[in-house]
Amino acid sequence: MESKMVVVFGVFVAVFVQCVAAQTVHVVGDSLGWTIPQSGQQYVTWASANKFVVGDILIFNFATNAHDVQQVPKASFDSCSSDNAIGSSITTGPANVSLTSAGDNYFICTYGTHCQSGQKLAITVSAAAPGASPSAPTSAPPPPPATTPPTTPSPSSNDPAACAPVPSPSPSPSTAGRPTVKATPGSSPPPDNSSSPAVVAGFTLSFLSLVIMGLFF
Repeated sequence: MESKMVVVFGVFVAVFVQCVAAQTVHVVGDSLGWTIPQSGQQYVTWASANKFVVGDILIFNFATNAHDVQQVPKASFDSCSSDNAIGSSITTGPANVSLTSAGDNYFICTYGTHCQSGQKLAITVSAAAPGASPSAPTSAPPPPPATTPPTTPSPSSNDPAACAPVPSPSPSPSTAGRPTVKATPGSSPPPDNSSSPAVVAGFTLSFLSLVIMGLFF
């Protein structure tokens, strides 16, 4: 049970800190406070130097029963009148006023001629945090790089005939039809049979010559 309470308390503190950090507290007039200004433009200058957003807090520093804070519409602000007042006047100082709506907000002091003397404040409240800018549009992703189709390597020679198949040599007419004899290592080549008829004819002629010579001698 105690651990749950600790967790809940931690969440509450975190939310509170976040809310406080999101608020800006403005001390109206800074060191001048909420009083009759020496110059009628002092609160105009102070308002132009600050940025106000919904959720911010205005602190009016003044002595109780010496001044008050009354929110009014623009027409009453311009005429320093409490006609059509927005809410009740705050007579106890210092006074904290939360800015709950965006737009123009007008405050005056209703005591005597304080408003006519410049004790009046006009501010513009923004709905968004000051300096916030819309997020930049996301740029379109770059197109994918173009792919180059693979190239087929070309032959080293530009002559089309170099790529044609080379035909095998055809046998010469003198050797066509003759069986191919393969030489065996270590053996002598076979005798050429083309010379056998000439040898036989020469031997026969010699034999006949000898026979004829024997008949006559």
